Amino acid sequence: MRKFIDLSVSLEEGITSDPDFMLPRIDYHHHKETADEIIQFFPGLKKEDLPNEEGWAMETLNVSTHNGTHMDAPYHYHSTMDNGKRAITIDEVPLEWCFNNAIKFDFRSYEDGYVITVDDIKKELERIEHKIKPLEIVFVNTSASGHYGKNDFLSKGCGIGREATIFLLDQGVRLTGTDAWSWDAPFVYTAEKYKQTKDPNLIWEGHRAGMYCGYSHIEKLCNLELLPDKGFLVSAFPFKIKNGSAGFVRVVAIIED
Repeated sequence: MRKFIDLSVSLEEGITSDPDFMLPRIDYHHHKETADEIIQFFPGLKKEDLPNEEGWAMETLNVSTHNGTHMDAPYHYHSTMDNGKRAITIDEVPLEWCFNNAIKFDFRSYEDGYVITVDDIKKELERIEHKIKPLEIVFVNTSASGHYGKNDFLSKGCGIGREATIFLLDQGVRLTGTDAWSWDAPFVYTAEKYKQTKDPNLIWEGHRAGMYCGYSHIEKLCNLELLPDKGFLVSAFPFKIKNGSAGFVRVVAIIED
């Protein structure tokens, strides 16, 4: 028997899910408000002819492609990937990246703002007794889990450093994911490091690893704590947006009992 675990949050307004400038807006059109929309298609039809005088339910969205659980395309990180090739957009992400066996790293013990290193990943692989296979999907469970929608969400969780990301890419990984707002450490911590060092290489270092090797990652996952460390399948096909930097994605873990 198969067990399905939904790893995607609902797109929702009125909560702390993103910085203020990119928060989603959802306009709900309810049944009592839309009867006239149906009537215009059928001359002679009256509102009282409709069941309970109701039309249809519909929503109008004003959103960023990076709202909710979404998949970033290599194009989001930089205009190039694979050391100089044109970066692919979300409608070009290979489907082979999006349906595969997966593993989970439990990084909840790391403090907010910590940047994961190659050694940290090697220790976690040793703990779960696993050797990464090409195209395997890698999820990281951070301390951001459970804070989605709360005022502190944008500052929660550790991030994955450039060298750690490249280590995964060199093993053949092409899709990763996190329950945090970003694959990188929260900006508030990186900003403090930049203030002290003036080193721009610290900024978005995990994302920028895509310049070395194109890959996608998923942000704002949920329910990762329900997953085993390994031995599950993931389906994560992104919505196709022409030339888009990201696409909404319904991520589902499939576990064979």
